[in-house]
Amino acid sequence: MKMRWKAGAALLALTMAVGLAGCGNQSAQQTQSGTQQGDGKTYTVGIVQLTPHEALDQATQGFQDTLKEEFGEQVVFDYQNAANDPATCSTIANGFVSAGVDLIMANASSAVQAAASATGTIPVLGTSVTEYGVALGIENFSGTVGTNVSGTSDLAPLDQQAAMIQEWCPDAKSVGLLFCSAEPNSQYQVDTVQAFLEKLGYTCTQYAFSDSNDMAAVTQTAADNSDVIYVPTDNTVASNASIVDNICRPAKIPVFAGEQGICAGCGVATLSISYYDLGVTTGQMAIKILKGEADISQMPIEYAPQFTKMYNQAICDDLGLTPPEGYTPIPTE
Repeated sequence: MKMRWKAGAALLALTMAVGLAGCGNQSAQQTQSGTQQGDGKTYTVGIVQLTPHEALDQATQGFQDTLKEEFGEQVVFDYQNAANDPATCSTIANGFVSAGVDLIMANASSAVQAAASATGTIPVLGTSVTEYGVALGIENFSGTVGTNVSGTSDLAPLDQQAAMIQEWCPDAKSVGLLFCSAEPNSQYQVDTVQAFLEKLGYTCTQYAFSDSNDMAAVTQTAADNSDVIYVPTDNTVASNASIVDNICRPAKIPVFAGEQGICAGCGVATLSISYYDLGVTTGQMAIKILKGEADISQMPIEYAPQFTKMYNQAICDDLGLTPPEGYTPIPTE
């Protein structure tokens, strides 16, 4: 009996050891393949961002934080920045498609255009995009793309931006609209703001530059011929706000900007959103898609929930401008 018990115990130990080894190999294989993490699926999310600047960076951060809070280590990000080169956006997006990512987050219009061209099946969520109908060439856009593309818009009420200029500069006569002609959403914004400004009695002139190389010359012309300058949410200006500031501030020409990041660099005031919160909203949309709780083709574009009137204290001081009531100073580091 004693010998049989020892033999049985040895057999049981051997069986358990084999079983544990098998389980260990299976777990290792699952982790190595990237298909599972623990009991849940691991999601790979590709992020293509047009250019590094504060507003887009905040949107990306809000997006990542939201997915991390939901999925923890079960979400893996492949973040790539195109350094303000639309062609690089296409290269990055095509790489994501080849890698078979589960979802693409495209930050800024050029990134969304590239991702939409790269795939018709992988879900693409845009953010920091002003007008999706313009960016994607959709006529009579109703608010839902209807394909594998959806996302969030950073469009502030353009009529209120026009009213903001009148609030600060009621005696001004001419407004120069400064923007990059390579960004369709910038053209859309200046066209819309111009219509509102002309109804308020301003004379408006559009000053378009093709890229950062001719930006200074065009800005100088705008400053020489305008009482006030308006800049939309333009990525090229956002990356080169110092060019505008170095020309307009010494000339005592106030600049009104479409978003906080540009205003912090060269503007007097803005009606702005929280780009971090916009990224959070984009992340919440991504969660529903990844968990199979929503069909992206039926998801309408979502907008920022609130807007804040803000001003640049340093530039206001230099220009001798006093902010109207209801404006808060842009935080400085």
